[in-house]
Amino acid sequence: MADELDPAELAAVFGALGNPARLAIMQWLKDPSDFPPQLEPAEQVGVCLKHIQSRAGVSQSTASQYMAVLQRAHLVTSTKIGPWVHYKRNAEYLDRLAETIKTDL
Repeated sequence: MADELDPAELAAVFGALGNPARLAIMQWLKDPSDFPPQLEPAEQVGVCLKHIQSRAGVSQSTASQYMAVLQRAHLVTSTKIGPWVHYKRNAEYLDRLAETIKTDL
């Protein structure tokens, strides 16, 4: 099936999710309304990095590194609004991942 992920993509995904903090972030992003209010609705633009950082209890640079790994694995997308970067789950890619796991693993 053309929509299934190749082995390199799967390895990147599992590597990204192999860190407990990054796995938790993906779980938190399932419900963006559970984060503090922000100027732009989190359901539309994603959750601001500062809110992810605060919930994870890590430095800004560590939160940025976590999000960069998740983004390189195509698990999240980002939107820059002013000085802030907002992240949300990449639903289309996660659907492809789920289908690949269901049919290939």
